Amino acid sequence: MIDSTCLNLMKSVANAQKDLVVIFNDDEILLSNKAFNKFFGVSSLEEYKESFGAFVDNFVPHPSYFNKEKISDGESWFESVMKLDDIDRVVSMLSQKYEPQAFSVAIDSSVVEYKIVTLEDITQTLIKRIMIENNATLDKKSGAYAKQYFLQIMKSYEDAAAFNEKIIGVCSVEILSDSLSDEHVQEFVRNFKSATRQDDMLIRWAKNKFLLAFLVDDEEKANMVIRKLKEMTKSKVISGLDYEFEHTLQKNNESVAKLINGLSN
Repeated sequence: MIDSTCLNLMKSVANAQKDLVVIFNDDEILLSNKAFNKFFGVSSLEEYKESFGAFVDNFVPHPSYFNKEKISDGESWFESVMKLDDIDRVVSMLSQKYEPQAFSVAIDSSVVEYKIVTLEDITQTLIKRIMIENNATLDKKSGAYAKQYFLQIMKSYEDAAAFNEKIIGVCSVEILSDSLSDEHVQEFVRNFKSATRQDDMLIRWAKNKFLLAFLVDDEEKANMVIRKLKEMTKSKVISGLDYEFEHTLQKNNESVAKLINGLSN
């Protein structure tokens, strides 16, 4: 066992780090630094142990991140996560404010029986990467998301809704015009996006047809979104053009594909 002097020295070094640092002896936590304690809203390791169960239970069970469901039989979580490529050694944990944050995991096991685990917050890095990827998946002529991209991430969108206990809504807006220029389409997308939230997804589904996919807490909030969009289309977001507007709301965890199929083609 590490003596108290060494432990105090390691704690001083760990407390100087901005990343979350935890030292394990087998599965037992021997030391946690200030950043770790602050993240979980505790004043000490003792308080953490009283308030939380096994450390691996902190990992959000989301398919995009490593969690205990991905631990192979007969292995510890340390062994399973270290088998992954560096880019996949990522866990998600809930802060004291119940906000999910993503961390890359580094494990030093050079001292027998001990593991030094460093957790670097990469939440903003992931968001930036997603934004860059999303820019590459836009329909170039309109500025809305491309249909093919949405079809690729549709299952992940459903998973995200279920995980966050949200309801999915889908609105269809068709521009009723036989001769629609790229400039008209771009104007429509700009105006339509200005009336939606940052997380809503406007997808170009066909030449004159767009779908809006959005997440809400309940049916009442969904109806507020739909009323706002209806009013906007009535006011003709592009002067002189008419629109055909439809909407549907998820029930009993229906798939997005089923929601879209329920709209008129």
